Amino acid sequence: MNEPNHTATDTEDRTSLAGVILREAWYFAAPSQAITGGKTTHKTLLGEPVLIGRDKSGNAFALRDTCPHAGTLLSRGRFDGQEVECPYHGWRFATDGRCTLIPSQTKDQRPQPADIRAQTYRVHEGQGGIWVYFGVSPTPGLPPQVPVLGEKLGLHLSMIFECNIDMAVSGLMDPAHGAFVHRSAIWRTQKSIYEKRKAFSPLDAQDMFGWRMDRHQASSNSRAYRLFLGGAPQTEISYMLPSTRIEHASTGKYQYCGLTACTPIDAGRTEVHHAMYWNVPGGALLKPLVRSFARRFLDQDRRAVMDMVAGLQFNPPTMLVRDADQQTRWYYKLKREWLTAASEGRTRRNQIAPTTLTWRS
Repeated sequence: MNEPNHTATDTEDRTSLAGVILREAWYFAAPSQAITGGKTTHKTLLGEPVLIGRDKSGNAFALRDTCPHAGTLLSRGRFDGQEVECPYHGWRFATDGRCTLIPSQTKDQRPQPADIRAQTYRVHEGQGGIWVYFGVSPTPGLPPQVPVLGEKLGLHLSMIFECNIDMAVSGLMDPAHGAFVHRSAIWRTQKSIYEKRKAFSPLDAQDMFGWRMDRHQASSNSRAYRLFLGGAPQTEISYMLPSTRIEHASTGKYQYCGLTACTPIDAGRTEVHHAMYWNVPGGALLKPLVRSFARRFLDQDRRAVMDMVAGLQFNPPTMLVRDADQQTRWYYKLKREWLTAASEGRTRRNQIAPTTLTWRS
C-alpha cells in the first residue's frame, strides 16, 4: 500500500457521511420464525414505521404502519390473515396496500376505498430471514445470500446498538480488535497477536457492492472454528454495502456460514442481526452453547462501540492507520460512490482494486 496513514479525505468522508442511511437497498428486518401467520408486528426501520405480517397463505408482506386517515398504527388493529383493520375508524387494507373499506363514508362521498392506498414495501423471504427493500428501483435484485448452507439456519439473534449505522458497521470490517474486545481462553488472547497478510478483491454487481477477503486458511488463533468444525477451515469473508458481512468457513466436510446485517432503526440506533448456519452433526444439541457464545461475542462488540460513542462525544481528532483500517476507508469510499451514483442517475462503480493488506492481530 502506498497511501499515507491518514488523509484529509478520510476525515472529510467520515464527517460528511456519518450517519447517512443508504437507500435503494435491502435491509434485514426480522427472522422468519418471528413473523407468524395471522399476526402483524411493528418495526421502526430507517426511521419509518413498518408493519410486517404473514397472510393466510404464509406469504410475508410489509406496509407502512400508519393509517392514511389519521396516522394511527395499523399494527394495533385486527388482522384476519387477509386484511388489516385500523383500530381507530375501522379502515381496512389488503396486504398489497389496497383500501377495501371506509365505514364512515356513504356511497356518494369521497374518498372511497378505491381512492386510497397504504404504502407498501417489497419483501424478500429466504434462508430464514425477511428482508425489506427501501427504494424505488423496479429491479432491486436480491438481498445478500448465504452460500452453501442457505436453508440450514441454526439460530438467529439480534441486539440494539445505541449508535448510528456507520459505527455499528465499523466492527464488521475491523480486523485488529479481536484480541482485545473478544479476549477469551477458547477464542484468542492478547498474546496470540501476530502478523497476517490477506488478499482482497472487489465485489461489483447489482446485489453485491463491496469487497471480499479472499479464501484463505483460517488463522491459527481462531480456536473456536477448530473446535466447532473439527479442524482448520478455509475461510472467505464478504462485505456488502450498505451493511452486511457474510463469512463462510469450511473444512470440506463441515461448513459454517455467518451473516451479520446492521439495520438502522433511526439516526441514532441500529439493530444488529446475526444469523448462523452449519451442517455440523448434533447441531440442535449445540444451539444453546452456540447461542450463549454468539450473544456474548455480539455484546462485546456492542460495548466496544458504546465506549467509542462515549469518547467521540468530546469531538477528539481521530485517524485511520495503514493497513488495518483500509477496509474502513473502502467502506466510506463506496458509500460516497453509492450516493453520488444515485444523484447522477448512473450505475455504481467499484474502484477498489485487488490488493493484499498486512496487519497484526
